[in-house]
Amino acid sequence: MKEFPAVGSGEGLASPRIAVILPCYNEAGAIVQTVEDFRRALPDADIYVFDNNSSDGSGALAAAAGAIVRRVYQQGKGHVVRRMFADVDADIYVMADGDATYEAAAAPRMVAAMLEDNLDMVVGARRSEVEEAYRRGHRFGNWALTSLLKRLFGRSFTDILSGYRIFSRRFVKSFPVLSAGFEIETEISVHALELAMPVAEVVTAYGARPEGSVSKLSTYRDGWRILRTIITLYRIERPVLFFGIIAAVLAIAALILAAPLIVTYAQTGLVPRFPTAILVTGLMILATLSAMCGLILDTVVRGRREVRRLAYLAFRAPGDHARRD
Repeated sequence: MKEFPAVGSGEGLASPRIAVILPCYNEAGAIVQTVEDFRRALPDADIYVFDNNSSDGSGALAAAAGAIVRRVYQQGKGHVVRRMFADVDADIYVMADGDATYEAAAAPRMVAAMLEDNLDMVVGARRSEVEEAYRRGHRFGNWALTSLLKRLFGRSFTDILSGYRIFSRRFVKSFPVLSAGFEIETEISVHALELAMPVAEVVTAYGARPEGSVSKLSTYRDGWRILRTIITLYRIERPVLFFGIIAAVLAIAALILAAPLIVTYAQTGLVPRFPTAILVTGLMILATLSAMCGLILDTVVRGRREVRRLAYLAFRAPGDHARRD
């Protein structure tokens, strides 16, 4: 996957409409700094803060800092992203967290990278020099999920869980958000890889939270979510593989149980253990049904992918932002 070095600010290009979209939940200690940092980096952009039931006055602080504040009452980052993508109209979307950990100064070169190669998503790959900023458990989960996506799609990102991303309009308006929580980053990456969209990464700095700001992440809870996401990805995106593995396990178990019966029948012409024979028959039937489910669902997945591709192609490319859909 191509990784862009620092590029220019895009001078000489027609100015696209840029929206900075920031999900926010109890970030009173960081949201003002985040808004100000992105205002300096992208002075012509509209900055939106989507407040997800904050109880510490984050929304009021963001509004006082000059952001456009919207409220989302369904709890969870996935619900917030769904509202952001549906409600905000722009040519380019800059999404980051409201905790001031992402490098806002990198946004112009990420936008320039998108326009230069007509990309649909640019991921801010985190480079952290502070151990507390990027915990070991999350690094392991990131590595595991990244490895899985590489096996599934033949390519992936180096930082699959980064919340710092630049999107084109056609990505945002063709992406059916289904996740409710922090697994939204994985769903976003899968959508891009599934449709073979042009994407890239830009290495960005990742810092510790400001003093007084508390992380909402949990190593064990989020680790379980990652494991569940891995299983779901196999089931949804590769049904032949997922159900084929189940079918193979059932068939092998049936053959192991059937081996003594076959030997006895060959020697005596009798089948002395009818319960075992019935169990073997049931296991082979289940194995066949599982394999057939995989084949049928593979056809469904292909049709769904074609529909998503057509919806994606209905919108303009990033470099064609002068045209209005």
